[in-house]
Amino acid sequence: MSGKKRIDYNAPVVLTFALISGGALVLNMLTLGASNRLIFSTYRSGFKDIFTYIRLFCHVLGHADVSHYVGNMMMFLLLGPIVEEKYGSKNLLILIATTAVITGLVNTMLFSSTLLGASGVVFCLIVLVSMTSFTSGRIPLTMILVMVIYLGQEVYTGLFTRDNISQLTHIIGGVIGCVYGYNHRGRR
Repeated sequence: MSGKKRIDYNAPVVLTFALISGGALVLNMLTLGASNRLIFSTYRSGFKDIFTYIRLFCHVLGHADVSHYVGNMMMFLLLGPIVEEKYGSKNLLILIATTAVITGLVNTMLFSSTLLGASGVVFCLIVLVSMTSFTSGRIPLTMILVMVIYLGQEVYTGLFTRDNISQLTHIIGGVIGCVYGYNHRGRR
């Protein structure tokens, strides 16, 4: 038996997402923002443009700057492995893709702003992790509190502040996490 310790790639989807997202940030810096505009953000554009479809999936990988990336990845790396362990790598990948496409479509069709970053996915994970102890006939109080505090803050911020943050994306991510968690409780 060897006493050597090795580093374990314990959450492949989470770690790969974080690494690709970091690579997208570096690429964006090297291209002076061109890669974010072309691939790693979504905005109103024609559905005849092939990049519109690529951006629907890839906008969650793009970040405006290092602090934006760090803010999202700290929560993603904290919560993602819990979700990946409970629901499996394939299901987490499907959840990320679903959240990306839905938030991208909503932004593309309803708003004229640019959307990028993993915050919708992060808020999906926040809600999903709060539902990990959800069982038939019992609703965890932690889930109720997370939903009330989280949704309340997002609605308040959306109504009373002007910033460059898409509260609707956060809400959509949270709703996707709630629906997914409810439909997959007790299953892997």
